[in-house]
Amino acid sequence: MRRVSTITVAGIATAALAFTLTACGESSTESGGSKEKGLGLAFDVGGRDDHSFNESAARGADKAEKELGVKARLMTAKNGETEAEREQRLNSLAEAGYNPVIGVGFNYQKSIEKVAKDHPDTTFGVVDSVASGKNVASMTFGEHEGSYLAGVAAALKSKTHKVGFIGGVNNALIQKFQAGFEQGVKDTDPKAQVTSQYLYPNNDKGFNDPAAAKDKAKGMLDSGIDVIYTAAGLSGNGSIEAVAGQKDAWAIGVDSDQYQLPGLAKYKDHILTSVVKNVDVAVFDLVKSVKDKKPITGPKTYLLKDGGVSLVTSGGFIDDIKDKVEAAKKKIADGQVKVKDKP
Repeated sequence: MRRVSTITVAGIATAALAFTLTACGESSTESGGSKEKGLGLAFDVGGRDDHSFNESAARGADKAEKELGVKARLMTAKNGETEAEREQRLNSLAEAGYNPVIGVGFNYQKSIEKVAKDHPDTTFGVVDSVASGKNVASMTFGEHEGSYLAGVAAALKSKTHKVGFIGGVNNALIQKFQAGFEQGVKDTDPKAQVTSQYLYPNNDKGFNDPAAAKDKAKGMLDSGIDVIYTAAGLSGNGSIEAVAGQKDAWAIGVDSDQYQLPGLAKYKDHILTSVVKNVDVAVFDLVKSVKDKKPITGPKTYLLKDGGVSLVTSGGFIDDIKDKVEAAKKKIADGQVKVKDKP
């Protein structure tokens, strides 16, 4: 396994690309035929324009095209998919000659493990899970660490001392966001009340249901909560919309710098900050390694100390508490604060 170099935080701006949509939920940046080699990127539900998790991965593809001249074939999952459907998507990319082939989301773990065995000369990558295989790179992140900083910010900016967390699906990954956030709040303001709720117990629709998140956020706002952190992919857009409809309430974004995204521009004055998970960096790193004929394989965790996750300052809304956030960040990086990854 090749050692991964120090991570640098990728730029926020997304390159403007034209995409052709098909009935099967596929899009492509290719100008040529499907046999042209390049990056095969299989998104989770919500697609590249979820303004969150998938969009971060898409920025890695954009950067690879711009800086490395690598074309990308993009495909998207739908709600309630079977394992066979995921395998078919990955197989189609590998058989067409794409290398690497990356599954964006923990749901691709099993299918990546199976398909990678059938294509030993192709490098595969999976985001947010650890998959076995000699030709597989597993890209995970310190979501709990970034979420801790979000908790610090929420506790310092809340006027009611009541804050909320909304998770898309109640699983181990999203619990990392919850655990870090709750710990950050309590370490900063022991008297603060944290309410944590989930949209679905085990249904991936939780990442693709903005209406459900909007209703959940409205309930929290009605109870006096004035800062809401949502880790739910595309669903989080609904939560942000609800928060924007109430004066003196704040939303905390996730995965991408949501203040900067054009699709959320009308709500940006209520986006306090965002926990950015640099999936784009991981995607670009893997594509570059394959192009350099030194493919990365094995597990790699992108942590706060590496810049793998961060709390952004776009909008200037946390400038007044930046010193306290930075102090908390230093304690985590130095190991003085151990952030829990389970509630």
